[in-house]
Amino acid sequence: MYTFYALGTAAFLLCFLLTPICRDVAIRLNLLDQPDSNRKLHATPIPRLGGFAIVTSYAGALFLVIRFAPSGSQIHIQHWDLFRVLLPSAGIIFLTGLIDDLLNIKPWQKLLGQIAGASAAIGLGMHYAPGIITIATKQNSLPLWIGVPLTLVWLIVCTNAVNLIDGLDGLAAGVGLFATVTTLLAGLFTGNSGLVLATMPLAGALLAFLCYNFAPASIYLGDCGSLTIGFMLGALSLVWSHHNSRSYSLAAPLMVLALPLLDASLAIVRRYLRNAPIFAGDRGHIHHMVMARGFETKHAALILYAACGLAASLAVLQSVAGSYLHIVILVVFLLLIGAGLQYLRYAEFGAAGRAIFRSNLMRCMREEIYLNDLERELASLQSAEECWPTIVRVCEALDFTSIEMYFHEAYFYSTDLEETEPCDWALTIPLGERGYMKLRRPNLLTPPAIAMPVIELVQRYLSKRERELIPASSLIQTSSLIRTSPRQAEAIRLVNI
Repeated sequence: MYTFYALGTAAFLLCFLLTPICRDVAIRLNLLDQPDSNRKLHATPIPRLGGFAIVTSYAGALFLVIRFAPSGSQIHIQHWDLFRVLLPSAGIIFLTGLIDDLLNIKPWQKLLGQIAGASAAIGLGMHYAPGIITIATKQNSLPLWIGVPLTLVWLIVCTNAVNLIDGLDGLAAGVGLFATVTTLLAGLFTGNSGLVLATMPLAGALLAFLCYNFAPASIYLGDCGSLTIGFMLGALSLVWSHHNSRSYSLAAPLMVLALPLLDASLAIVRRYLRNAPIFAGDRGHIHHMVMARGFETKHAALILYAACGLAASLAVLQSVAGSYLHIVILVVFLLLIGAGLQYLRYAEFGAAGRAIFRSNLMRCMREEIYLNDLERELASLQSAEECWPTIVRVCEALDFTSIEMYFHEAYFYSTDLEETEPCDWALTIPLGERGYMKLRRPNLLTPPAIAMPVIELVQRYLSKRERELIPASSLIQTSSLIRTSPRQAEAIRLVNI
């Protein structure tokens, strides 16, 4: 037990002393995080080399304890395999982040470094199976072709999750501290001394770093810090489940890392729904959404700390609960996530939910069917004069009361508008090189949802086939709009239900 205390204390003192030194060095080297009034809302440039202090303190504390511990002590005999796997692979991740802090490398280059670090961990003996972390020659219940990809994906996801959430003073370090302390408690409760030895110096270093990183921050983690912390937490979460062969053994570590993992997942889905690059930054992260509700930086961080604390409490209960209680805990956890997402009011997910809802899904299908039928009908017409009745019929079904069209050296017009009826809603669209179409409708009517797709289809068709269609006479007049056929009217009605 004294070894544990010595590790934590040594890491805390080393990080507390090294952090201001790293801050001064980063300022001299101009390694600063510049504000941009968009995602980076700090008022002044902030040095971003804090991860160097954390990693150095972690390694320094381990070195001091191992160096001065008796050669036959437990740390030498039982836990060398763990550190032999963990430290070299974490070192690769740290170097990848440090290179990015110094040279600002591209996302795919960072990803290659992360793959190299995770692959090194796997090559040194770390494989994941349900509830089992195998180190060196220990038992593995899954084939390598399953366990290796699972481990690789898990480590890379955790590495990037903490990196993505590092957008608020003290947030990534605080989330990392909550996850580390929870993992430490799980190690104490389950008697996993290796897990305690690996997490104690990380907890001490993160606690010391928060003295400088909490709002208003004087130094940031940088990628060398956030990537390494995420990788360490991903690896330690597997160690957490080392002695647990139950199928839900990874549920507790998932709860501990819920905030960064959820934020990363939401970022991917959100950017996919917006058709934006996956690696592009935006202001849709969880901490941005909390601040959008009117909270200041410090208060937003505290709110997210509280969320992490709640998740940590459920994770500890999950790790020690019986076979039935863990299901209740998992349901409560999922309900809390749902309530949190509802509170944050993500526009993308609200729109996606409405689109998936049956009535909207069926409407979208009917729109596609109607547009395909209309496109086939237009393609079968041979002259500009034949096109006009179809266009009039469609526009009348969409509640347009006046149509004018100049196309293929001919003028078409049709109206069903009484002189006393107001009609200020008008739309003019180009057709080909010189043609145009003017549509009008009363203000009191709301355009059907399918109106613009239909108009765009007609415009695209006429512009494309302008030279192919047979010219019409110079003037075609319709005294009133052609009434829609029953089949056409029913199609429009169904589409807009």
